[in-house]
Amino acid sequence: MYIKSIYLENYRNYKNINIDFHRNVNVILGDNGQGKTNLLESIYLTSMGKSFKSIKDKELIKFGEEFFRVKALYNREEDDGKIDIYISEKGLKAIKIDDVNISRLSEMLDNVITVIFSPEDLQIVKSDPSNRRNFMDREISQLYPSYFSDIYDYRKIINNKNSLLKEKNINHDMIDVYNSMLSEISARIMIKRVGFIENINKISGSIHNNITNGKEELFIEYNPDIEIDDILENVDISKIDFIENNDILIKIRDRIEKVLKDNKDNDIFRRSSTRGCQRDDFSVFINGINTRKFGSQGQQRTASLSLKLAEIDLIKREKEINPILLLDDVMSELDYERQSFLVNSIKDVQIFLTTTDINKEVMNRFPQGKIIYIKNGEILEEKES
Repeated sequence: MYIKSIYLENYRNYKNINIDFHRNVNVILGDNGQGKTNLLESIYLTSMGKSFKSIKDKELIKFGEEFFRVKALYNREEDDGKIDIYISEKGLKAIKIDDVNISRLSEMLDNVITVIFSPEDLQIVKSDPSNRRNFMDREISQLYPSYFSDIYDYRKIINNKNSLLKEKNINHDMIDVYNSMLSEISARIMIKRVGFIENINKISGSIHNNITNGKEELFIEYNPDIEIDDILENVDISKIDFIENNDILIKIRDRIEKVLKDNKDNDIFRRSSTRGCQRDDFSVFINGINTRKFGSQGQQRTASLSLKLAEIDLIKREKEINPILLLDDVMSELDYERQSFLVNSIKDVQIFLTTTDINKEVMNRFPQGKIIYIKNGEILEEKES
């Protein structure tokens, strides 16, 4: 699949602009602060309905304006489609897919599929657990749009529960209701996380082995806050049906509900939800050693690169489609060897690459494409690369 063009109105530092893209490689060139990342962000917006940065929708509106609009034309399996996103500073958010309004963000997740790779992603291994959870949530949502809805509902319920726990007179019955609701959703979230980590572990392990010429073995381990290994013992995760009445899901739900119930007094004492999948994490091991704690910076970056490349491969396998790859100034953060491996690993996908300057040696290894020069939210020049 590929993005054919995008129209931006009052988006970040773009006033009114329409850009046609090459189906292979698009190099977004310009100095820092000119709008290169903003352009990539707008493409990501057409995929997930939100920014890949932790900001509010209205912060995407150009200063002094009352709304922004992003329109994209794309091609998927020889069929054209279009996405129209409108957001006002008053909170109105309207999204159309092929001129049809959608009511939930999960409805747009199976249209444009992107993989974002930024310098921050090179810190996945050693960063906070919240960043690794965001990595899982973002990628699983593209594989299973229903997961996005579950995560959205889970966060809403846990916020309501935390608000209740901070009240002077706590309604104990309502906490039980929230815990029951959280248990149902958590079971579905956790089983998909288990399956995702199992798949990404296999793929990233093979990639990492190739990057290091067989010198290092990579292993990814899921670390749930509530232990479920005994429930999943001798279970083929790939064959579990993700439905609510599945026996495995019921056992996981009951386990979670018991833990939340047993921990209720602690929640009340601490005025916060202290157990649950909002505290899940995963660990990365190289040759059996925890990379976050004891790995070198080079090992951490190579492991992160392996994870991102595995993400692309997993989408290809599960969705039978090539995702769009967004490389936000990441090439400058990689040494020559890792740059070479990245370029050689991303065949048959549309690429958007932001950079402040062009490394001709690197560019020569990319397929034919287009260079777009940007300055202060305007296109200065477009030419074939």
